Amino acid sequence: MDKGTKADYRNPLFIIMCRFLKLYVAVGFLLRIVLMQMTPGDASFNLAAVVRLLSVGLLSDLGMGILLFMPLQILYLGLNEWKYNKIAGWLIEALLVAGLVYTLCFHSVFDEYGGGAPKIAKLFLGWKLLSFTLRFRLPSIRNAWRRVSLYAAWGIYVFLFLCVTVGEIFFWQEFGVRYNFIAVDYLVYTHEVIGNIMESYAIIPILILALLVTAGIILWDSRKRRFRLTGLYTPRLLAVHLAIYAAFAVCAALILWGTHSLQSDNQYVTQLEQNGAYDFCIAFQSNKLEYDRFYPMLPKPQAVALYRQEAGLNASGYKNIGDSLGANRPNIILITVESLSADFLTRYGNSQHLTPELDRLIPKSLVFDRLYAAGNRTVRGLEALSLCIPPSAGESIIKRKQNRMGNLSVGAVLRKLGYRTQFLYGGDSYFDNMGDFFAHNGYEVIDRKDIASNDITFANIWGVCDEDLFRKSLSVFDADAKSSKPFFAQIMTTSNHRPYTYPDGRIHTDGEPNTREAAVRYTDYAIGRFVREAASKPWFANTAVIIIADHCASSAGKTSLPIHRYHIPCLIYAPRLVKPAYINKVCSQIDVMPTLLSLLHLSCKVSFSGQDVLAPTFRPRAFMATYQDLGYYDSNRLTVLSPVRSVRQFAVRPLPDGTSDEQPVSHPDPTLVRKAQANYQYVNLYLNAK
Repeated sequence: MDKGTKADYRNPLFIIMCRFLKLYVAVGFLLRIVLMQMTPGDASFNLAAVVRLLSVGLLSDLGMGILLFMPLQILYLGLNEWKYNKIAGWLIEALLVAGLVYTLCFHSVFDEYGGGAPKIAKLFLGWKLLSFTLRFRLPSIRNAWRRVSLYAAWGIYVFLFLCVTVGEIFFWQEFGVRYNFIAVDYLVYTHEVIGNIMESYAIIPILILALLVTAGIILWDSRKRRFRLTGLYTPRLLAVHLAIYAAFAVCAALILWGTHSLQSDNQYVTQLEQNGAYDFCIAFQSNKLEYDRFYPMLPKPQAVALYRQEAGLNASGYKNIGDSLGANRPNIILITVESLSADFLTRYGNSQHLTPELDRLIPKSLVFDRLYAAGNRTVRGLEALSLCIPPSAGESIIKRKQNRMGNLSVGAVLRKLGYRTQFLYGGDSYFDNMGDFFAHNGYEVIDRKDIASNDITFANIWGVCDEDLFRKSLSVFDADAKSSKPFFAQIMTTSNHRPYTYPDGRIHTDGEPNTREAAVRYTDYAIGRFVREAASKPWFANTAVIIIADHCASSAGKTSLPIHRYHIPCLIYAPRLVKPAYINKVCSQIDVMPTLLSLLHLSCKVSFSGQDVLAPTFRPRAFMATYQDLGYYDSNRLTVLSPVRSVRQFAVRPLPDGTSDEQPVSHPDPTLVRKAQANYQYVNLYLNAK
């Protein structure tokens, strides 16, 4: 034994667990302080809020830290000498050989999962067979092998924890929340997400630093002790140890359930006092929401009747919009801009002059000054603009397997009017299931694979730059114009997305080029260039261009649905077709296309919930939602429906700086609550059953 060290006769896993738990709680405490410093100015933490979030957060981390030791109990079972008995050893080897042969030679259960699951299973079983065979046949290496295994398990725990902690900082910076359903969604699209991370952050230096810190922590904690490696327990003692851990795990689960159930009027406090890893597990577990189980319900006849009344639908679920004043069918180009918050534009208070091209178009356009996004993800914006219905609970309809909406979509409606309908995207349209949705709902999908490599001047992990996408769009529209059909095209941009990279020499930046503000400048530049080039085309005189955001750059705020974080710009530029004006009515993304169809006198029969904002019968209201919270904004009241059958209402007061103050009301307006219930209940339960 080395001088200065001594054997530690305590259980080695007990040592690892105690020291890791101390690290987990201490780093979690520091993480909350860091995240507090990164919150926007409207967070307004008072002393009571800080004490609360740090205290509750300490309990959350303690509970999650204990539950994280479950995998170590499996390792603990293997820390015995019984398995090396002759009969037991041969039996274990036979089972491992059979398992490996099964995965190598037959269609195994792992093949059902697809992806890398079969390969991982083969590698794991092959490694277990090799490692056990060596230890079974060579007793002299067993202690060294066990020591390395224990230190490796300890190192993996510490290293992964450090990486997850750094990831939480990045996630908070981007989304203003702990790990949630967005993180779960991103597991499906590892190519884009890992590529985005690698292009956005200095990942290699971060990983190297995490490895060095991990090594330092383990060396420091084990500098004077060495693990006891043999005779760790008897069968009776093993049962006692596992029972003790099970009791602690039950208590930890109850603590986590209790702390996760706490809510604060300040959404930042609610987020910070929770544990990010636990939030991720909850999101993974509940990524499908059964509406009738989780949300407050109206009787079905009442919900259907009220929904149809609010949407202006007849008893069959349809309405007519537009008229037959003329036979002209204008071309329609709908540009959906990634993450373009209203507060990036000069008209809505920005002083950085980030959008000179849009600023020049606004006086020549029909502008919706109080229009709100339906959600905080791209698929939510696409869902609202293509289906013209309130957002669904849980997953967007676009991402669901049951996403065939028949004749409900804008594309299907316009195709009936003789239009060629297209969805253009600069990335791979399999992301977020966009390609599948649009291809089966009346659109021709054109994405990155349809752009020739010599036509790509710049690209990142999300797709080609906006200029390349717009250049491809112009060539498609030129080809469309040669046919006798008018065209409707929805373009989804990507450049205003982390890692915020774009071609050199296009814009002037002050300082760091790869920032959100710089990406906004580039997107604005690309839009301006596209509009100028399109204006020179013969077909443009009979074309309407709509420019709208898919969602805001950030949806985080003091409440779960901060109104100003859903305010997006929208303008219709059609010099020969639509008169410039400013519309100061509260309205929603779902109202844009019904308003346009009416403006262009395109008579059609639709099932849209969206309304013509310019019609005298229009009642100002807006829909906005997160993954679970469903909002209905009407008459300066925001009604929020949440699991489990929760109804909250807030009085909304717009502030001079463009933000809003939302205060909970003790007596919700029952009429507004019923309208919220009817709209969301219909969309989530009856839409495809009519």
